[in-house]
Amino acid sequence: MADRKDMPHVVIVGGGFGGLNAAMSLAGAPVRVTLVDRTNHHLFQPLLYQVATAGLSPADIAVPIRSVFSRQRNVRVLLAEATGVDLPGKRLLLDKGELRYDYLVLAVGATHNFFGHDEWGTHALGLKTLDEALRIRERMLLAFEGAERTTDPEARKRLLTFVVIGGGPTGVEMAGAFSELATHVLSKDFRAIDPSSTRVVLVEAGPRILAAFPEDLGRRAEAQLASLGVTVEKGRAVARIDDDGIAFGDGERIDAATVVWAAGVRGTKLSRAIGAPLDRGGRVKVSSDCSLPGHPEVFAIGDMAACRDKNGVDVPGLCPAAIQQGQYVARTLRAELRGKPREPFTYVDKGTMATVGRKRAIAMMGKLELAGFLAWLAWMAVHVFFLIGFKNRFLVMFNWIWQYFTWKRGARLITTHTGVEPKLLLAAAPDGPVPSLREAASAKTPAP
Repeated sequence: MADRKDMPHVVIVGGGFGGLNAAMSLAGAPVRVTLVDRTNHHLFQPLLYQVATAGLSPADIAVPIRSVFSRQRNVRVLLAEATGVDLPGKRLLLDKGELRYDYLVLAVGATHNFFGHDEWGTHALGLKTLDEALRIRERMLLAFEGAERTTDPEARKRLLTFVVIGGGPTGVEMAGAFSELATHVLSKDFRAIDPSSTRVVLVEAGPRILAAFPEDLGRRAEAQLASLGVTVEKGRAVARIDDDGIAFGDGERIDAATVVWAAGVRGTKLSRAIGAPLDRGGRVKVSSDCSLPGHPEVFAIGDMAACRDKNGVDVPGLCPAAIQQGQYVARTLRAELRGKPREPFTYVDKGTMATVGRKRAIAMMGKLELAGFLAWLAWMAVHVFFLIGFKNRFLVMFNWIWQYFTWKRGARLITTHTGVEPKLLLAAAPDGPVPSLREAASAKTPAP
């Protein structure tokens, strides 16, 4: 144990794709590793929207960080929040205490970017954590419960309107999942409403959705959304978000009980607290070896870093990129401890995918472009492959197979009433008796 204390101390902040892979790739290396995270679990963010729409349970896409490293003896895991970095003193500042390091790997991800309107965060629901996913799930299910209770057509219309802001992969996946849930999963569960009359609106300020994909794939994804009944509003920027919905710059409003924000990301508080140069999105600017300029012992990787590799490629904020950077940093440290010079990071583009819904997806892998059923199968295979642990892979595959054949989703649980959610039920309180089945059948709300 005494010898271990003399080894270089590598502190990794963040248990996401980048941090986790950096730590795992240092297995057997002559270093002490301390992994710090403010939660106790690694989260598979690409499937977070499925928790938000009741397709998966939280434990299906999350795994305790300690269990990942239970057999890797050179890794210690600490539940703590990093608040700053003393670069000259080589100290990581925590909410309680500090850690001294020889090497520091920062992989804390990103947070929501409201583009100067942070007040919108009190009305629009983001999707970065399990807590946020569960809040969306609760808000969505309470909206349906409220619509079941009310006899006011306007109140019911608002409750059954869902707005997703942001036409990137997350926004497209959320919009498609909302529509499928209402049309197919909940269609037989309610009596006084017709869940298939749910209105789902996807709002994109730019001229087209999925701007990172070729234009023809974006058009095919838009057609797939239309086949699900999703309304796509392109080239329209949101001017206001409040408790009752959203408003555009021309004054038009969409009244909605549920608004989800998926329009952009920016650096976290820790990124700003480091004192390093930032790009316009608040990400830390790093050198081609992923280190901070002037501080080769400090690395920033993943969504928090603005990195350009040795070929001049701007590294995207995708999980494969974060995984590659984590593994690269580990290789770099191993080589440096053997006295070898650093090689710049090279990003290998393995493709980009987005799912729209059941049997609907688009995929771009090199020169190969796919859309529809084949893209959907490829999307499922890739996401299962990147999940941590056999149990999670098995559970996710089992759930997807079960849902494919039965259209059932078992994670439709309302466990808490937090924030403004009880207003959904209070505002929907029936003025008189709840309609009978026959009355409800004749009074179902038509599709907006």
